[in-house]
Amino acid sequence: MFSFLLRKAGYWFAKRQQSPQQSEPEEQHEGIPQAIKDVVETIKQSTAESKDIVVREFYIDGDVDVDAAAVYVDGLVDTDIINDDIIKPLLYKVRHDAIPKKKDGILEYLQKCLLSVDEIKLVDSLYDAIDGMLMGDTALFIGGTGKAFVINTKGWQNRSISEPSSESVIRGPRESFVENMRFNTAMIRRKIKNPALTFEQMVIGRRTRTPISIVYIDGLAKKELLDEVKKRLKAIRTDSILESGYIEQYIEDAPGSIFATVGFTEKPDVAAAKILEGRVAIVVDGTPFVLTVPYLFVEGFQSAEDYYFRPFYTTLIRIIRVIGFSITVLAPAFYVSVTTFHQELIPTSLLITMARSREGVPFPAFLESLLMIVVFEIIREAGVRLPRPVGQALSIVGALVIGESAVSAGLIGAPMVIVVAITAISGFLVPTQNNSAVVLRLILLVLSAMFGGFGLTLGLLGALVHLSALESFGYSYLSPTAPFNLNDSKDAMIRAPLWIMLTRPKGMADDQQRKDYMVPPVGSDKNKKEGT
Repeated sequence: MFSFLLRKAGYWFAKRQQSPQQSEPEEQHEGIPQAIKDVVETIKQSTAESKDIVVREFYIDGDVDVDAAAVYVDGLVDTDIINDDIIKPLLYKVRHDAIPKKKDGILEYLQKCLLSVDEIKLVDSLYDAIDGMLMGDTALFIGGTGKAFVINTKGWQNRSISEPSSESVIRGPRESFVENMRFNTAMIRRKIKNPALTFEQMVIGRRTRTPISIVYIDGLAKKELLDEVKKRLKAIRTDSILESGYIEQYIEDAPGSIFATVGFTEKPDVAAAKILEGRVAIVVDGTPFVLTVPYLFVEGFQSAEDYYFRPFYTTLIRIIRVIGFSITVLAPAFYVSVTTFHQELIPTSLLITMARSREGVPFPAFLESLLMIVVFEIIREAGVRLPRPVGQALSIVGALVIGESAVSAGLIGAPMVIVVAITAISGFLVPTQNNSAVVLRLILLVLSAMFGGFGLTLGLLGALVHLSALESFGYSYLSPTAPFNLNDSKDAMIRAPLWIMLTRPKGMADDQQRKDYMVPPVGSDKNKKEGT
């Protein structure tokens, strides 16, 4: 019933977004005035005379019949490019006898003979000129032409490439995406040096005008997936897009689910690997996190360095992650269920020890567990938000002092401190699933407190049914487990050797083959016997 209401609400909002009231404003088609004076006045009115808008009017080669104006946003441009490659050539390097008499000829002459900038675009809409200017370009208006050059002069300050903060690795590349979209697309291009790698750019956000780039490999990514991604992105009608999380919430399949159906990564090698599987990446300007779709549940238990280590160790680590996720979700609920409803399942000696440690505790097991979980989340959130040195000290000292003081004061029992500590540590094994684990842990805890083991089982079955019903851009969320696919299971909970993984995930790409045939490692015994 809840899912039905969500779908109906989504349909209603989609209809409102597609209504004529949301159409593009007429100003986008406004032409450029012929006179430079009118151009400058119009731009000042459009930008509310903002003080960071710089207007430089001049005559080309001192000829009063050929006037021009360069308009740009201070702080977004490289002024050396403007001075040396735009204004100076137009002022001093024009051959007066070579200037064409016709205005259209002037534009061609300036573009091909004088302006020494790599990227120049000719526009006839004032909206396009202002839009380019607000993105760091310089708009060059030539009087009497009704057109303008949008010249690439971007030069704002950028954060240097550093190690990823959310996806640390022991082995592998240590570079992360930054807030500049073009830097990010270049890092993906460095990983995939293939002419079929395609970048399609869009602008989303009526006021922020945020550029985004859709990244895929032409001939590898399925056309149906690309069409669906573009359809959902074009359906977004909002004032602002400030981070990729905005895009994620607009295009995800199940907004009412606690599980994410859109992936994100901070590492270029992870994004490149997913693109090579036939997935689509979405790069958003202003954030170091790149979205990838479709996203499967099993990806939360995988790490970039899984493919850089030997498969035996990687398989063991993945199994440990699954165990850790199970513990962080089930441990408090299982403890409450056993101590409240099913004491006969506890060995007698252990039951006596637990009863002795809880003697004098004024709260029931459920309230005790809930209190400790809330305190832990408070400490964890405080440690994340505070400056790193202070946050780490607060997390450690706070956990030790509060836990020891609570046990000494008789507010909670020692077994509960152990359960919450194991729950917290296990949650760090799968950071990408931490948000869903916290919510699911609380749901199972409430059900266990109400119905014991039956409630815990009911909650797990409900979570399994919900996961089975989820999809991510048309792909089953539990794939390759449900529906089961033996070939794709080579890179699920286990990680087979790279030379055995011959195909891409089923249905994910048009070209399923990674290799035409299985090639054993060069140093293998088989190759040595064959003399290869």
